[in-house]
Amino acid sequence: MCEIAKVSRSGYYQWLKHSDEKEWDYDDYLLIKEIFDKGKRKYGWRTIQMKLLSDKKTIMNHKKIIRIKKKYHLFTKIRRINPYKAIMKKSLEHRTCENKLDRNFKQNIPFKILSTDITYLPFNHRFAYLSVIKDIASREVVGWNIARHLEMDLVMDTVENMKNNIALSPDTMIHSDQGFHYTNPLYIEKIKDLKIDQSMSRKGNCIDNAPIESFFGHLKDDVDYKNCKTFEELRLQIEEYMKYYNNDRQQWDLKKMTPVEYRNHLLETVR
Repeated sequence: MCEIAKVSRSGYYQWLKHSDEKEWDYDDYLLIKEIFDKGKRKYGWRTIQMKLLSDKKTIMNHKKIIRIKKKYHLFTKIRRINPYKAIMKKSLEHRTCENKLDRNFKQNIPFKILSTDITYLPFNHRFAYLSVIKDIASREVVGWNIARHLEMDLVMDTVENMKNNIALSPDTMIHSDQGFHYTNPLYIEKIKDLKIDQSMSRKGNCIDNAPIESFFGHLKDDVDYKNCKTFEELRLQIEEYMKYYNNDRQQWDLKKMTPVEYRNHLLETVR
C-alpha cells in the first residue's frame, strides 16, 4: 500500500499514530461551526466574530476565522442579486410620454405616423423575439429585426433598418407601448437624434397600438413559425413573409392593393 501511495513506511506509521488525535484548532472550529450553522450557513467572518464575542465571550482574530472556515470548508452562501430590483433601478431613469396619436389611425400620408412593438415567437422549445415598425397610412413594414434575446439592440437595430428604408420628414411620429425598451434613455435619444416625435400608449391599453397588434395577428396566422427547427430557419421564414406582406398581400381596405402599391398611390395623391 505504501508503494502504491508512494509514501515511506515510517511516514505512514507516524501518520497512523496521530490519526485519531484532534487537530490543534479543532475546538475553535467547533465554536465557529456552531455559530455558522445557527446562521444557516449565511454568516461571513464579521458576523461570526461578533457572535463569538457576544454569545461565547471569545475573542478571535478575523484571519484565524477565515483560515478555519477555508480549512473546514465552511463556505458562506452568497445572496444573489435580485434581477427585478436591478430592472426597477434602471427603470428609474426611464421616461414615458403622452399618447399623442390618441388612436387616430386614419392616416393618408406615408411615413408620417409609425407604429412599433415586439412580439415573441415560440419555436423548437425556445423563443425568438420580433421587433417591427409599421407605417400606419400604407400598412407597410418599414423596419424589422429578429433576435434570440430582448436586449436593447433588438429595437435599436430595428430603428436603424427603418432609417435606411424610408425618407423621414420633420412631422414623423413613432408610437409604441410603455415597454422597457421604448422608455429606455438609449431609445429615446436615438429617436430624438432622428428628429422623430415620440408617442406612447396609455398603460395597459393595447388598443392604443392596434395597427401593430393587428399585423402580429396576421403574421402568426400566416407563418408556420412553431415548426421551425433552427433560429436561422425562422429568420428566413420571417424575411420571406415581410417581402410577401409588403409586395404581394393585397388588402381590401387598401383599395385591393398591396402596402407598397398603396404607399405609391398615396404619394402620388399627396403631390
